[in-house]
Amino acid sequence: MDRSALDVFHYKDKEQSSNLLLQLNSLRQDKLLTDVLLCSENIEFPCHRNVLVSSSPYFRAMFCNNFVERQQHRINLKGLTSAVLSGIIDYVYTGLACISIDNVLPIMQAASMLQYGRLFEACSSFLQQQLSPENCLSMVRLSDILNCNTLRHKAKEMAVKSFSDVSVLEDLRELSLPELMGYLEDDSLCAEEEQVFETLVAWIHYDPLSRRGAISDLFKKVRLRYIHPTYLFQFIANDPLIQSSTLCVEIIDSVRRLMFSVSTKYVGDFAGDLKPVWVAPRRCTYRDTLVVVGGRKNNEQTSRDTIVFDEKSHKWQCLSKLPVRLYKASYVALHSVVYVIGGLITNTKHSQVSKTVYTLSLKTNQWRVAEPMLEPRFAHQSVSYLHFIFVLGGLGSDRRLADSVERYNSMFNQWESMAPMPEVVLHPAVAATNQRIYMFGGEDAKHNPVRIIQVYHIARNMWCKMENRTVKNVSAPAVVMDENIYVIGGYTRRMIAYDSKANRFIKCASLKERRMHHSATVLNNKLYITGGRYINGHDVIEDSDNFECYDPKTDTWTSEGTLPYKLFDHGSLTVTCVSQTLDHS
Repeated sequence: MDRSALDVFHYKDKEQSSNLLLQLNSLRQDKLLTDVLLCSENIEFPCHRNVLVSSSPYFRAMFCNNFVERQQHRINLKGLTSAVLSGIIDYVYTGLACISIDNVLPIMQAASMLQYGRLFEACSSFLQQQLSPENCLSMVRLSDILNCNTLRHKAKEMAVKSFSDVSVLEDLRELSLPELMGYLEDDSLCAEEEQVFETLVAWIHYDPLSRRGAISDLFKKVRLRYIHPTYLFQFIANDPLIQSSTLCVEIIDSVRRLMFSVSTKYVGDFAGDLKPVWVAPRRCTYRDTLVVVGGRKNNEQTSRDTIVFDEKSHKWQCLSKLPVRLYKASYVALHSVVYVIGGLITNTKHSQVSKTVYTLSLKTNQWRVAEPMLEPRFAHQSVSYLHFIFVLGGLGSDRRLADSVERYNSMFNQWESMAPMPEVVLHPAVAATNQRIYMFGGEDAKHNPVRIIQVYHIARNMWCKMENRTVKNVSAPAVVMDENIYVIGGYTRRMIAYDSKANRFIKCASLKERRMHHSATVLNNKLYITGGRYINGHDVIEDSDNFECYDPKTDTWTSEGTLPYKLFDHGSLTVTCVSQTLDHS
């Protein structure tokens, strides 16, 4: 046969290596050809040097270099129990190890000393499976002792993710200052800033004599911008620890001046080394959530439902229901709280105009009653700016159009009257930016569209108005995005963006139908509109369950599916929450 025609056959015996290890283990058990004794607690374990050398850099160094053990037949391994040494040798010859909660630490220490890396990581994986909020800080310390990076990473991740549970443990009180600082400055820490403050106070009180001096350094790690002003100025500012620190008092005073200035420009004047305290970004575990509340459902009755959009599952989930049915209330979000303001109470024998304010925190998923407005009203507008809520116009108890404006100050939990609107309108589009509230269009008492922009200067408590032929919207929402104010629909398909600095309008992609009584909000730099009513091709008004998204970068609309039901005259709000504490039960 011609040799060139023959193929070379490369044979690989897949069982050879495993059979070889089995045979070597059998020789070890029969004490055949063994040439070294590993000893612990006066118990001897016969082994083969070549197997040990092949399995570990530790034994390679011991037997292949000019160490004294190279000449010795009996090697005493200090620091290992006989049970652990027996388990290690079994692992070397079989690749099998029995790891339990009782032996994992001594096995891990032995694997580290004898340089069995895969066995060391197997022990680390076992410990990672035992991680819980109750033991993660202990695991961090253990990982430092064992120099185990994989366990340290997972244990710290657990501590950061479950900080609400970890913060109440004694283990946290025993952290060193650098260790605690490391957690508090972590962007991924899953906790509300109020809880961050309470944690550092509890840590100091655990050993006040030696720790009081750390209050100013720790306090700088609290991101004050994301704390409710009432909590900040009534609780934190009056805390004895804060008052004992000149720097902490200075920080609180600077934040107070910043809020009273009603101007974001004051940040630039914020004292040099204190500026990071205010401008620090919110932690990445905070996320914005789209909440839809109230409104007229399926054109049957005023809805008490509150639903939240889960971006991961792309589904709507239910939150607690409003305590009462409210027709044409107003809706606003401030400090991670949903506010439902005023409205016409419809679940009573005689409808009644309300001045009640209901609040919902996603953390507790419970509705509470807040400080009521000065005047009852419905079909009004509300907008938040800094720590204020402004309520504008609407219909009063006498069912007449109101020009009154009132402002809720969340720092002092009180309402106050402000300068009235220059021209009374119903259903305008309202948004706040750059120290001003802009009110676009609306309709007068005779239901005629009003072609004006009314502007309220917040710091000066003054109004002005501008006629503008571009404005012709009724029952349209407005939102602020990229410093432009978007007015969306309002008995029209048109969406326009208003550049307040240049006082000019920019035309955007139109809606698919003439839309009104819908709601809009901004989430992750995109504009979302929900529900409303639309005029179909036969000029008939129909209710909508549409859920649509506008991307300003591409100037395009896309469908995000539908609401669970048809809805109009409701609120769509972007509410910030800590992801781990959001409960959709």
